Amino acid sequence: MATTESVRSTSTTVYQEQIVTSGAARKALAVSRIIIGWVFFWAFIDKLFGLGFMTPTERAWINGGTPAQGFIKGIEGPFAGFFQMFANPFGDVLFMAGLLGIGVAMITGAGLKIAAVTGTLLMLFMYLAELPLANGGTNPITDSHWVEAILLIIAAATLSGDTWGLGKWWAGKVGNSWLR
Repeated sequence: MATTESVRSTSTTVYQEQIVTSGAARKALAVSRIIIGWVFFWAFIDKLFGLGFMTPTERAWINGGTPAQGFIKGIEGPFAGFFQMFANPFGDVLFMAGLLGIGVAMITGAGLKIAAVTGTLLMLFMYLAELPLANGGTNPITDSHWVEAILLIIAAATLSGDTWGLGKWWAGKVGNSWLR
């Protein structure tokens, strides 16, 4: 049984490495991975310290601010009731841990599958919370949350962490499991 799993793991890795054979494309994917990671990491830093970009200093998490609750309490769409269960300190911790974990995983190139799944779920929740159809966004169906989710998925599916990242090293530690 271990031999079958080893062969399956090896063949999956070979298949995934053949997805992108161009060195330039691998570098472009690595840059995209790092940029989307920076977007999540920067959101964490700004909300933690209140650098004044999206979060004023007085609303910083270290100053007693509530990074998720402010957003959640402003939800008026059809899913407002669902999201209210996250309007508490646990929701803030979950949100901040998600931003940090997704950002670090993408920047370092390790744990991309978990980051892609959790980041896509976060983007789906934020999309549903803002629901462009209900709020009159610039595009009635898609918005930037879709783009961010797709970048996360592409990074994981193409093993972009192997280029300019810790992906190959991480794979040696965890194998080609869902932790990859």
